[in-house]
Amino acid sequence: MRVAKTDRVKAASTLFRLLGAGVVAGLIVALIALPTVGSAGLTARDAANNFEDMEGELKTTPPSEKTVMYDASGKQVATFFDKYRESVRLDQVNPIMRKAIIDIEDSRFYEHGALDLKGTIRALASNVESEQTQGGSTLTQQYVKNLLVDSARTQEEYREATAPTVGRKLRELRYALDIEQRMTKDQILEGYLNIAYFGAGAYGVQAAAKRYFSVPASKLNLGQAALLAGITQNPAAFDPIRNPQDARHRRDIVLNRMAQLGHISKAQADEEAAKPIELNRTDPVGGCQSSKAPYFCEYVKYDMLNILSDGKYWELEPKQQQAVVNELNRGGYTIRTTLDMDDQRAVDKTLRSTVAPGGNRVGAEAMVEPGTGKIKAIGLSKRFGPGKGRTTINLPADSHHGGGNGVSAGSTFKIFTLAAALDQGIPVSTTINSPQTTTIGGFQPCRYTGMYQGKKVKNAMIGGGTWTLSNAGDSEKGNFNLKTGTWHSVNTFYAHLEKRVGVCNAVKMAEKFGMKQGNGNPLLPIASQVLGVNDIDMVHLAAAYAGFAARGKYCAPISVTEVVDPEGKKLKLPKQDCHQALDEDVADKVNSILQGVLTKGTAAGRGIGRPAAGKTGTCEEFTCAVFAGFTPNLAAATAYWDFRGPWQYKVYGVYGADIPGGIWQQSMRSALSGEPAPGFRTPSRDFGDTTRVPQVKGDTIAAATAKLRGADLKVKVAPGSVRSDQPRGTVVATSPDAGTEVPPGSTVILYVSSGKKGDGRGRGNGQ
Repeated sequence: MRVAKTDRVKAASTLFRLLGAGVVAGLIVALIALPTVGSAGLTARDAANNFEDMEGELKTTPPSEKTVMYDASGKQVATFFDKYRESVRLDQVNPIMRKAIIDIEDSRFYEHGALDLKGTIRALASNVESEQTQGGSTLTQQYVKNLLVDSARTQEEYREATAPTVGRKLRELRYALDIEQRMTKDQILEGYLNIAYFGAGAYGVQAAAKRYFSVPASKLNLGQAALLAGITQNPAAFDPIRNPQDARHRRDIVLNRMAQLGHISKAQADEEAAKPIELNRTDPVGGCQSSKAPYFCEYVKYDMLNILSDGKYWELEPKQQQAVVNELNRGGYTIRTTLDMDDQRAVDKTLRSTVAPGGNRVGAEAMVEPGTGKIKAIGLSKRFGPGKGRTTINLPADSHHGGGNGVSAGSTFKIFTLAAALDQGIPVSTTINSPQTTTIGGFQPCRYTGMYQGKKVKNAMIGGGTWTLSNAGDSEKGNFNLKTGTWHSVNTFYAHLEKRVGVCNAVKMAEKFGMKQGNGNPLLPIASQVLGVNDIDMVHLAAAYAGFAARGKYCAPISVTEVVDPEGKKLKLPKQDCHQALDEDVADKVNSILQGVLTKGTAAGRGIGRPAAGKTGTCEEFTCAVFAGFTPNLAAATAYWDFRGPWQYKVYGVYGADIPGGIWQQSMRSALSGEPAPGFRTPSRDFGDTTRVPQVKGDTIAAATAKLRGADLKVKVAPGSVRSDQPRGTVVATSPDAGTEVPPGSTVILYVSSGKKGDGRGRGNGQ
């Protein structure tokens, strides 16, 4: 009874499929034939008219294509994709691959039009006799379906492109008729081979050949071609990585079909079928994680998102931002960048040999070319990526380039107050008494628009008032001028100098050199800004110092030099901000003073064997340490801190000249090895670069020496001693006398008391 019932069910199922096949075949025949017959029933005529009234021209975006990033020398450094595809011309595909795909998918491809009526009816009949359906779509129809699926940008569009409905099939057929009229068979075949999905994330025959065999499509052999051709019917089921047995069986079907059609011999088919599947996989990894310069890559990625959104990426809603990301991943762009891999290797090697990559403390560095703003390298001691000991935050960069809020600039920010002072005509010889701790009142507030104390303010007056501060442990106290106060990074000196310059003017000078907070907000114009309390990023700090290296010409940092779409059209890039931020002579004087930091100041011993200038930066309460420096042809800024939070986890005892200065020194030496070593320009005008001999009478030799050196003067103690009623060992007089204007570096002779009152007829016991 059970057998009889089963037979009746099978018979009913077969009859139903037979009737269905007849109806569908009749409908297709009617749709194609009736418009030319002219004498059919109203229903058939209406169906045909509806078919003809469908929009015939297929309007889709080009197939998604990977975007490729190149360094300045033209070498590939990264790819972006969500569908791994690499389109090729038909003549770049081995003929045996073309034969294999046609033989198994549409053997009469070059003989029929958009619809292969004979093949469709054969498939329908075959489906009646078999529980497994056989496709009747032509290769052109499959090409249309793939185009519609690939161009779907939403789930709704994807469901519509894959819905198992007669309406979808008719729409595909209508588009196929149009394509057959507009494209040659070879063009259709090329398009199909480039858009078809071959499993394992590989879209297109070139990507599949590299994915499974690590060869281009032009080098595929018979067995490899048959395997790939068999996958497209069901990429998941015939994936040779996950389902090797089913993939092999499907490959053998393709080989037998090729032999049946006479395109290979039976012996060839049997020989290949006897071989196991041998893969030589290349696993595609997209994005910056696979790049040799991941942090630079991240910077470029965000620059590209801004380019593709006309500079509005950060103003968009999340869904709109995702659409821009999709455009980057699918657009097939060629990106030319400013990356110098020699510089990048110098940065990476130095950072990771100095700071443990897996630790919580990090070293970050960026290099920028003076006069162009081209970013040459961006590096971090930690390796890029998810997982323990790694990070995906672009810590050397600002928040708009995948970074955080940045870190304190420390005393590297004093350069802007120095530049403002020189620009205002304050003489270099200006001497200011600078104690260990000082309180200064009368700072004027500045107008500010941005985030302040958690609130958005507009044209608010902030800052001003009184400020109490102390010198850092690596500086000194005493009398200092613009040179010596900079060399020794004296906080109290710079606080008094900033009062004379004006906080607002000092901040404006920093802004002329592109400085802003790492979170994108303007600099807070508060008195302590001179000590770098604004958090900034290393890329923009390096670019600012590059502006001084270029004699006051500031160029905003750029990472992208050219973007070309798949059709060869260049995209319009944002106009770069490049301007003369400071008079050349003033910049030359700043550079002259900063050279002394590396020879006589806080960074003495950090020279690189060529003309160079720089500034140390020790952040407040050891929250971080920074160093920025430059030669006329390269600038770099580096920072060292605990990325978990600089205020919670401090780097006690580390000054700017220590770890950051060492990183800068080693990386710059390596990056500039073999490069020209130009010198800095000498200022052509007088900046009041004289110094007044300080009053040291009554001081000990040690105290007098400290004051004189603080005034950029050399010291010599006269032989013998002078009879005087002053205490023994104290200074009686100097030559030149106190108050005398002398050139910097002049020698002052100290005359020291013997403690015995003489007759006044001679200065020394030898006279």
